[in-house]
Amino acid sequence: MVNNRIKELESLITRYQKSYYDGEGEISDAEFDKLWDELKSLDPDNAILHRVGADSGNFAKVRHVMPMGSQEKAADPEQFLAWAAKHDYDQYLVEYKLDGASLELQYENGYLKRAVTRGDGTIGDDITANARRMNGVAAAILKDGQLLPFTGGIRGEVIMTHEVHKEHFADKANCRNAANGLMKRKDGKGSEYLKLIVYDALSTDGKSFFTNEEEKIRWLMDCGFNVVRLVICKSPDRVIAYRAKVMEDRKNLEYDIDGLVIKERVINLADASRARPDRQIAFKFSLEEAVTTLRQVEWSQSGATYTPVAVFDEVELNGTKVQRASLANPDTMRKLGVRIGSHVVVVKRGEIIPKIESVVEEKNLETFAIEYPDKCETCGSDLVDEGSRLYCPNKKCPKRVLHQLLKYQQVVDIRDLGETLITSLFNDKRLQSVSDIYSLQEEDLVPYFLNEESMEADKKSLGAEKVYNSIQSHRRMKLASFVGAFDIEGIGETSAQKLVDAGFNSLELLLNANADQISSVYGFADIMAKTIVEGLAENAEEMRSLVDSGTIILESEGGGLLAGKSFCFTGELVTMKRADAESLVKKNGGSIKSSVTKDLSYLVTNDRESGSSKNVKAAKFGIPVISEDEFLKLLEA
Repeated sequence: MVNNRIKELESLITRYQKSYYDGEGEISDAEFDKLWDELKSLDPDNAILHRVGADSGNFAKVRHVMPMGSQEKAADPEQFLAWAAKHDYDQYLVEYKLDGASLELQYENGYLKRAVTRGDGTIGDDITANARRMNGVAAAILKDGQLLPFTGGIRGEVIMTHEVHKEHFADKANCRNAANGLMKRKDGKGSEYLKLIVYDALSTDGKSFFTNEEEKIRWLMDCGFNVVRLVICKSPDRVIAYRAKVMEDRKNLEYDIDGLVIKERVINLADASRARPDRQIAFKFSLEEAVTTLRQVEWSQSGATYTPVAVFDEVELNGTKVQRASLANPDTMRKLGVRIGSHVVVVKRGEIIPKIESVVEEKNLETFAIEYPDKCETCGSDLVDEGSRLYCPNKKCPKRVLHQLLKYQQVVDIRDLGETLITSLFNDKRLQSVSDIYSLQEEDLVPYFLNEESMEADKKSLGAEKVYNSIQSHRRMKLASFVGAFDIEGIGETSAQKLVDAGFNSLELLLNANADQISSVYGFADIMAKTIVEGLAENAEEMRSLVDSGTIILESEGGGLLAGKSFCFTGELVTMKRADAESLVKKNGGSIKSSVTKDLSYLVTNDRESGSSKNVKAAKFGIPVISEDEFLKLLEA
């Protein structure tokens, strides 16, 4: 399956490279980069990754004076920081990454001889006649009115401004496609609408005109060229902050950029001559992040916890429109320094829900403090702000109780006792605790299925009978399911299973565990451990009562055909619903994961050739992918 996906990616990348270099790009740079990154993760040494696309055959071929290879890429701050950890510079020179078409101007003794496109990185098309008509292409290099005897190459990017695109070429998909098409026209028509912005130069005759990268940009500017914007940052964190600012400002630029280029001050010719230079990196913008303005914060109450949710001006992330994102908790908000009116970076990577990653630092921006709720909107109790959690401490809070009942039904999987029926029973004061579920008799349920006339006629309610039987059939369960069903902050069914696997394999061991013992288990931090211990203590009396009375029978741990194995399902199943398959896994001692992680035992799918994100991750991590039939055979042993 992996080899098939690699071949598919090779074909797609080759196709899109060709269309790009022929001036008719079919997809955006960000979409192309996702394909590139996927191939890189599956086959890092693939030849496609070390090859630049080729131009059309409409022009004479000319060898470059200076290398025009592709750059290493970072798609997000984490990848950039990983690169920066290996490239510790005193200063980081940061330039706009122009979204246009590369061009090399070749000069001899100060006079323009040729203009060559990028081509395959070594040889490109000679479009000199067209280039001479472009804004920013100098026929001779002059400084202070004097001809400079420069021999070598000057590299830049051919771009089309938004204004020109709107006025003259609105039929083209974007500025880059329009610029690519015009610069390679045989008749040269339209080249006068294009603009060259330069960022690199190399003298080939031994004469020195500059000694570092900053001086190089200054020299190019003094020679009358349009030059790329250059900013100097003193640390990787400042680069990240500057990138966030540029992401916001780029909508106001006259041309398109798709990231930043980060390099050192020293001119490193040896590195620049590589097919893929190591001493500089393209810090890309992506479809998975955007800058927007925070308009308000809503507080979502789920059980006892109040979670801040950011509401901002709509942005598009990874093909979907987004207007809300989690702010996690009060500590996260304070650390971010977020305020109403702040310009914020919103991210959505992989299968992660949108979140606010950072605040764009700006002066003279009018912002307002966020108001934190201090009273429970349901019971009026004073809320407790622990920093990592804002919550209602009243265990009898009606909203907390109802949420716990619904959570219990969901985890234990008492399907016939649905949300509507639970809510009605709760409102009628018949259900006020988990224990009340098991005290329900068939006659208690009849009024919720039959009207008074039917009850007076002594009609039997099949619905009431079905719910009662369903409740009684869900009295035997695993310890992790029982504990995870109590809606305790920080401990769901999956995390409870981790604690059971770590040795807390009885109810008493769990209830008697202290925060230090819980935090010693991998994946449980100190704050989470403290919250879990408090939540277990709060529910301990009822838990013990249910088990000691025999109402709930906890199955012994360690057994089952699927014990110790974890499963993730994707796509449609044929013989059963996904919920039934997941229930089978749990009943046989296994566990369920909603996403593909490195410790997953099996990914179950009937479409192994799918290019879904779960299939791709499974291939990347070397996780076995099995069919529905193979899954069922595991239960036959």
